[in-house]
Amino acid sequence: MSFLKYDQYKESGIYGLDLIPAEWHIKRLKDVATHNDDSLDEVTPGDTEILYIDISSVNTIDGIHSKESMLFSNAPSRARRCVQNGDVIVSTVRTYLKAIARVIHPEDNLIVSTGFAVIRPKDTLHTGYAGFLLLSQYFLDEVISRSTGVSYPAINASELVRISIPVPTYEEQTAIASFLDAETSKIDALVAEQRRLIELLKEKRQAVISHAVTKGLNPNAPMKDSGIEWLGEVPEHWEVVALKHLVSRPIIDGPHVSPIKYDEGIPFISAESIGKGFIDFDKKWGYISPEDHELYSQRYKPERGDILLVKLGATTGVPAIVEADTDFNIWVPLAAIRLKNYIEPYFIFHVLRSRNLRIAYELNWTYGTQQTLGLGTISNLRLPVPPSEERQKIVDYLESILPGFDSLEKEAERAIELFQERRTALISAAVTGKIDVRKYAAQETAP
Repeated sequence: MSFLKYDQYKESGIYGLDLIPAEWHIKRLKDVATHNDDSLDEVTPGDTEILYIDISSVNTIDGIHSKESMLFSNAPSRARRCVQNGDVIVSTVRTYLKAIARVIHPEDNLIVSTGFAVIRPKDTLHTGYAGFLLLSQYFLDEVISRSTGVSYPAINASELVRISIPVPTYEEQTAIASFLDAETSKIDALVAEQRRLIELLKEKRQAVISHAVTKGLNPNAPMKDSGIEWLGEVPEHWEVVALKHLVSRPIIDGPHVSPIKYDEGIPFISAESIGKGFIDFDKKWGYISPEDHELYSQRYKPERGDILLVKLGATTGVPAIVEADTDFNIWVPLAAIRLKNYIEPYFIFHVLRSRNLRIAYELNWTYGTQQTLGLGTISNLRLPVPPSEERQKIVDYLESILPGFDSLEKEAERAIELFQERRTALISAAVTGKIDVRKYAAQETAP
């Protein structure tokens, strides 16, 4: 779809905004909206149930994607800002996260963090237009450029509402909002399709892995009951062995201390680094000093072929394999598994990432402040173990077929990225007058 331009433009007088349509005006946000109008009173009864939204619950693409139910007595002190339909919440802390969202038909007890500025449009500012305008690249750039602080950049709400914005007539704001509602809904539907495809690919990958490491590659092999409910039947000639009998040293976790974080040094990783079967050093916790690394290495020093298993937190049970001899160390949420020489590490890695083992983890983890797998529990996990030659054939089979799933998943992720870039660009172009969408908005609303 190609879009028309406005007939005439003028200088906006605002850095980063350049030209705007000749009939549009520049106003400060505070001239057309109020902010932080309503808050929960400190004397609110403790048994009042609220739905709470924190910074992590919001992003520019999905809007408000999660809400946490809690009693006011248990709520954090920052759970105070009240919202109503048509408000826009803009994060004033960690502004690089770009946590901005429209509030649409909220629950009566919806409360957001004081880390948000709650922007409430006045009668001259259309709520839909405001919602899209504050998601535009121009506004995001202004918020970030006015933020102060390096590791925790923030902006005062009073400074945020001094940002100048382009304001067309209310009728034109309505048309732009209508157009963007329709077009972003189409894009969001395409994104949802790609996300569903990714989930299906993950399910299929899990099914392929699970079948290979628990049933083998021979569909005619005689089967026997493993004696383990979550494992079911395995080939008759396979063994079922506790993991502790396959390791060359006791399973151990990282140091139970909080190290000093440095800007350089030895990479130090935690659960966030363990993703799709490998260690993502781009998501490392940070760096530790060579001296700390030497000290921690007395407890554990990584070697090629080691398996790291998340044993604490939301991703409990996710494994990764150490693929190269690289200097790094691990924190306490990770368990390190070093196998005996005759055990193919990739076979055990695939077993640990299988759907069957996921069931075993969920049956055995405990809960404190978060879900946990104890080292003893991990050591006693009973795993299917075929003969050596068959283990290698299974590994070769999986290594030949799994890259196809990875490739399709990357294609879907790239498609999502392109759709989201298109969404952001379209919003920015429409609300800053780079394109004239009034005709298309009229077509969308025509009977």
